[in-house]
Amino acid sequence: MPSFKSVFLASACAALALAAPVSDIKKRSETITGNQVGNYGGYYFSNYVENGADTLTLGTGTYNLKWTSANTDVVAGIGWQTGAARTINYSGSINAGGDSLIALYGWTTGPLVEYYVIETYGTYNPGSAGTHLGTVTSDGGVYDIYETTRTNAPSIQGPATFHQYLSVRQSKRTSGTITFQNHINAWKSHGLNLGAFNYQIMATEGYESTGSSSITIK
Repeated sequence: MPSFKSVFLASACAALALAAPVSDIKKRSETITGNQVGNYGGYYFSNYVENGADTLTLGTGTYNLKWTSANTDVVAGIGWQTGAARTINYSGSINAGGDSLIALYGWTTGPLVEYYVIETYGTYNPGSAGTHLGTVTSDGGVYDIYETTRTNAPSIQGPATFHQYLSVRQSKRTSGTITFQNHINAWKSHGLNLGAFNYQIMATEGYESTGSSSITIK
């Protein structure tokens, strides 16, 4: 989330857009250690690491991620090459110090928007640098809605000016259901409109931190 700290999620997107895809490999697991995107076990995956190598182990509908503070920024997850107003059921855990989060994360074009439904975070609230617009109640919890604008920042279309929409859950969790349509409706009620969906993943972020996570989506 580069608008919140010196380098964050959007900085990953330009690198991922240029990364070589990895074909779907028929194995029980596959380990990824650098900047790659592709398909595995019926799901799309993306892995960005700013420095060195993280360890992203992919299974069928699941992943395990390990990173260190030496990586500076790590963004990884599995999901769908084309996003949608889908309902996501997920379960998992995260063990990390410092800045970290688990979120439904993706992009749209026309307009170009980077969006997040943040389920849990570490020492830094990712919405704190944005404009607080209100709340939405969904899936047994209350989410704070934030919006911010990025100017000449990295994106899936190269350097650009675009908006970020965030729903940040007040009661943190690492398992549950995300009814994404509820967030789309809430954002729209505040004038925050999405465009055509690009990729969409259940992501783990680690920024200047050390940790691990394990996420399964259904």
